[in-house]
Amino acid sequence: MKLDEGASKLTEEGLSLPTGRKVMSGFIALTSLKDALERVKALIKLPKAEIIDVPLGESLGAVLAEDVTAPVDMPPFDRSVVDGYAVSAEETASASPLNPIRLKVVGKAEAGDDPTALPGVREGEALEVFTGAPMPRGADAVVMVEHCKREGDFVLIHKPVFKYQNVSRRGEDFKEGEVIVRRGTRVKPWHIAALASFNITSAPVYKRLKVAILSTGEELRELGSSIKPGEIVNSSRPMLKALVKEIGCEPVDLGIAGDDVDEIASKLSSGLAMADIVIVTGGTSLGERDLVPEAVNKLGKPGVIVHGLRIRPGKPTGIGVIDGKPIFMLSGFPVAALIGFEAVVKEVISWLTRSYFELHPKIKGRLTRRITNLTGVRSYVRARAFKIDNGYAIEPLMITGSGLLSTLTKANALIIIPEDVEGLDEGEEVEAMIIQPLEAVT
Repeated sequence: MKLDEGASKLTEEGLSLPTGRKVMSGFIALTSLKDALERVKALIKLPKAEIIDVPLGESLGAVLAEDVTAPVDMPPFDRSVVDGYAVSAEETASASPLNPIRLKVVGKAEAGDDPTALPGVREGEALEVFTGAPMPRGADAVVMVEHCKREGDFVLIHKPVFKYQNVSRRGEDFKEGEVIVRRGTRVKPWHIAALASFNITSAPVYKRLKVAILSTGEELRELGSSIKPGEIVNSSRPMLKALVKEIGCEPVDLGIAGDDVDEIASKLSSGLAMADIVIVTGGTSLGERDLVPEAVNKLGKPGVIVHGLRIRPGKPTGIGVIDGKPIFMLSGFPVAALIGFEAVVKEVISWLTRSYFELHPKIKGRLTRRITNLTGVRSYVRARAFKIDNGYAIEPLMITGSGLLSTLTKANALIIIPEDVEGLDEGEEVEAMIIQPLEAVT
C-alpha cells in the first residue's frame, strides 16, 4: 500500500487520517478479562456507602446494608401443621385400627387463637386443632384427622404418633437474634416474605447506583419512530436499561448521540455528572465513525484504559475512567453488548454495590457438534440445552454475527470457552450457564 505524504500514513496503530483518526487496522493488543477487571477496579473510586431505609415493598433488587435479625422466635409458639387432634404422643403408642385409643375432646383451636386461652390437655384428653393453630399445654403431637374417628365428645385414634409429629416447633424457622437476611444480599421476593413475617416494614439498603446509558450512531432511531430504509431501531439501550434494573440499579437514559466527537463527549460528560457509571454503545470499534474512545479521552484522565477484550462476541469492548468513574464502551450489536455487560459491567457493579456476585445456574451435558475457538480468546457461545434420556444435550447455535437477537431468544444456555482452549469436540461433556428455563426452548 502506498499513501500520499500529505493525506494519511500507516502507523503501527492503524491508518491515520489527516484529522488524526485511525481506521480499520485491528486492535494493537487485546486485554484479558481478568486484567481488564483488575485495571478498572484499581482506578475507580468506591462511591460513598450511603445507607437509606426504604419501605419493604420498595427494597426489591436493592443491596442490604446491614444484617437483619429476628426480633422474636418464628413461629412464636408450637403450632399444628395439619388438621387433626392434639394429643400426648405417649398415650397413642398402642393405637391401631383394631385397637383404637379413646380420648375425650376438651375443645377446639384454630389459626389465630390465643395460645394462653386454650384449655390444657390432660391424660385421656385431646384437643381438636386445625392447620396453623397453636398447640395446647400438655400436648406434644397431632394425629391427622384421617387417622381419627369422632364419636360425640370423644375421638378414636387409629394410628400412633411420635413426639412433635405434625408440629412446627417454636423458633423452628428463625430463632430470636438469628440473621434473617445478611448484609450484601440483593433483596429477592422471598427475603421480603421472610422480613414481612416479622412485621418488619422497612429495610436498610445501600442507595441504588445510577447507571447512565448512551447510544451512538447516525443510523439509530428511537423505539416507536417512523423508520426509513437504512435506519435501525435502537434495541441495545432498552435491553441495557432492563439489565440495569434487573440488578437493582437505576438507569439514566442519555438518548442517542450522532457520529460527532463533541456531541458524544458532551453527553458522556452529562452522564458522569448524573450517574455513578456510564455505559455507551456503538462507536468503539476501529472504523472511521468509531468516535467513542476519542470522546472519552477528551473528558479527562486517565481516559481509555482498555480498548479491545479477549472475548467473543464483544471484542471491541472498552473501558475508560474519568475522575474515578467508569465508562464502559460496549458494542452497538445487542448480543455483543449483552456479553460485555455480563462479563465486565455486571461484575464491577457487584463490586461497587458491595454485594455478592450472583452466578447463573449451570448444568453439564454432551455437545451435539464441535466448536472451534480462537486461541487466547474467551468465547461465549449461545446454545440450546435440552433433556435426553441419560442427562442433557447441549447444541451450539449456528452463529453468523453478534447482531442476531434470535440467538438470544432461541438460546437457553451459554457455553464459556476459556482463552487456553482451542475448541470443544462433539460428544465432549461441557458446562453450560443457564440463561432461560429449558422448557422455554422448543
